[in-house]
Amino acid sequence: MNAVNTSQKNIELDISSQIVEAAHNRFRHYGYGKTTMAEIAADIGMSAANLYRYFKNKQDIIAECANRSMCERLDRLRVAIRKPELSAIERLKAYVLTDLVISQEMAENDEKINELVNNITLQRPDMVYSKIEAENAVIEEILSYGNETGEFAIDDISNTANTIHMSLVIFNVPTFMSLYSLEEFGEKAVSVIELIVSGLAKHNQAI
Repeated sequence: MNAVNTSQKNIELDISSQIVEAAHNRFRHYGYGKTTMAEIAADIGMSAANLYRYFKNKQDIIAECANRSMCERLDRLRVAIRKPELSAIERLKAYVLTDLVISQEMAENDEKINELVNNITLQRPDMVYSKIEAENAVIEEILSYGNETGEFAIDDISNTANTIHMSLVIFNVPTFMSLYSLEEFGEKAVSVIELIVSGLAKHNQAI
């Protein structure tokens, strides 16, 4: 019985993934406002009625698209900053450059990304706060490591991480990304990190 239940659950998860993937592809090309549940269902050979068994409305699908995108971003950020050969300062730079590359990829591959951001911000602010908290946690990990290695001397890691995160927000805004090449924007992002590090580094060590 357990094996049957597990198998059924896996099938449902697979179907849910297919729905989200199909929806994301359609959103990417036609936008969120113009896409209907019936169109998403048709793309995977499913009836609209059956689609509602998995997602009660389009907003839930949009939220799941955003959630998966956020999880993928966090996974890539963690991989980038956890390379053992990197110092804490190098990890901060790796964080901001990886984050910038991800944002650039999203802007290039999803011309409707601004629509997604606006939708989630208005309809699901809880997801925005969760994203901020999760990214802050990655930065906190870097700062804690810096304290351990003696590179930093930070008393309030949580507040410092939040301040750093807020200073980097501009590098996630598609409007600004369109004004610079990836290399130029990366240089500006690293300059911000170096300015921050100059205030965090112990004994003003070289950065």
